[in-house]
Amino acid sequence: MKIEQLYTNCLAEAAYLLECDGQAVIIDPLRDIQSYLDLLEERDLKLTHILETHFHADFVSGHIDLAKATGAKIVFGPNAVTNYDAHIAVDGEIIQLGDHQIKVLHTPGHTVESSCFLLVDANGNEKALFSGDTLFIGDVGRPDLAVKSDLTTEDLAGHLYDSIQNKIMPLSNDVIVYPAHGAGSSCGKNLSSETFDTLGNQKKNNYALNQPNKKAFVKEVTDGILPPPSYFPKAAVLNKTGYTPVDEVLGKVNALDLDTFKSYLSKAEILDTRHQKDFCIAHVPNTTFIGIDGGFAIWAGTVLTDLHKEIVFVADPGREKEVVTRLTRVGFDNIVGYLEGGFETWKNAGEALATLDSITPEALKSLTQAENINIIDARKLGEFEAGHIDSADHQPLDYIHENHVNYNSDDTYYIHCRSGYRSVVAASILRQKGVKNVVDLAGGFVALEKSNLFNMCTETACTAS
Repeated sequence: MKIEQLYTNCLAEAAYLLECDGQAVIIDPLRDIQSYLDLLEERDLKLTHILETHFHADFVSGHIDLAKATGAKIVFGPNAVTNYDAHIAVDGEIIQLGDHQIKVLHTPGHTVESSCFLLVDANGNEKALFSGDTLFIGDVGRPDLAVKSDLTTEDLAGHLYDSIQNKIMPLSNDVIVYPAHGAGSSCGKNLSSETFDTLGNQKKNNYALNQPNKKAFVKEVTDGILPPPSYFPKAAVLNKTGYTPVDEVLGKVNALDLDTFKSYLSKAEILDTRHQKDFCIAHVPNTTFIGIDGGFAIWAGTVLTDLHKEIVFVADPGREKEVVTRLTRVGFDNIVGYLEGGFETWKNAGEALATLDSITPEALKSLTQAENINIIDARKLGEFEAGHIDSADHQPLDYIHENHVNYNSDDTYYIHCRSGYRSVVAASILRQKGVKNVVDLAGGFVALEKSNLFNMCTETACTAS
C-alpha cells in the first residue's frame, strides 16, 4: 500500500492517491485532473473509486471529470444528493483496495454528508484516517457551511462533537490523520501548517478534542467564526450539481491585442497576476493585484465578489494557463482572456502607468515621530492578536469590501500584512474604492519585527521596543 499526499499550496488543499496491487483510489481531487491521469498512466494503475469527503465549499472538485475519464465510481457518504451518477455509501460500508479495506465513517458536523475514510490493512490494523474537513491538524471543520440545511451552526457543531467522540476518538492512537486542508484554508480557524499527524498527538494537542463536554465544544468551535469567502456557496453548489470541464473553459480564453484588452477596462474585472514588486513599480491603472505566486486562488475567491463578471488579466508570458486553471479551481469560469505579451505590451505602447509607493520600517518610524499617521494591519485576526505594532488599526483583507467605508479618501494610509502580498492586494482595491493615498510597507510585519523600532502588542499586553 502506498499513500501519496498531493498538496496544493495555492488552496492549502490535500488530495490523496492510494495504490495497492495495481488499483488506485483518489480522495478529494482538484478540478484540473490531468496530473492525476498522468500519475495513473505512469504507474499503470486502474482507478476504481473517487472518494469525496463532502461537498467542498472552498474549491471545485475534479470528481466528475475524473470519473468520466477513468470509469471510476464517485463515492459520497450518507445524506449526499447529487445531480450526477454517484454511489451514496452507508455508514460502515467497506470499499476494497487490493488487500486493504477502506471503511466509510459518516461524520456529520462540518456538513451533513461529511464522512471520513478509514484505511485498514490486510491484518485488520487501522492505518490511516482521511478526515476531510471533519478533523484537521490542530482544529476541526467549521460547522456553518452546509448546503441548504435546516440545521443551525450550533446544531451542526453538536453533530460534529458526536461524530468525533463516537467515530474518531475510539480509533487507535497510531492512526495517521490525513486532513483535506492545512494552514491558510478558511475551512477552520486554527489549522496547523503540518499536513498530517498521529491521532494520538491530536487527542493530546488539538483544542477541539479536549473540551470537557458537548456544550463547551459547541461554544469553542463556534466562537469567533468569521464569515466565509463569497465564493464558498457557489463552489459547494458546483460540486453538488456539476460544472464545465476545465479544458472547455481554457478553450474559450484568448490572447487579446492591446485595443481589445482596453475595450474591457470599463466593464470587466481586470487582474494583474505578476509579482507584487513588479505591480508596485508600474501597472495598468485601476487593476486588482492578485499575484499568482501567493495564495492566488484563495484570495481571488475572497476579494472578487461578483462571480459572474467577466475577467481579463495581465500575466507574465507563459503563465496564462496557470492563471486560468487556478481561477477555475474556485469556480471562476467567466474568463475572457489576457493581454498578449503581458505588461510590456501596455508599457511599450506608451499607455498610462500607475505605481504604488513602498516605505521601509525606518521611514515609517520617522513619520510616526513627526505626526499621527494611519497604519493599517491587513492580516487575519489570529495573526494580529499574536503580535502587532501598537499604533496599527486592524482591517483584514478578507473584509475589505465591507470595511473600505472606514477609510477617508483624503487621508494617507500605510498598509502592511505579513510579508507584502496581501497589503498590495488591499492597496489595489482601496484605490478602486476612491482611497488614492495608500502606501505599502515593504517587507510587511516581518520587516517591522526585525527593525525593533516599534512597540509590539499581543492580545493581552504591549511591550516597548
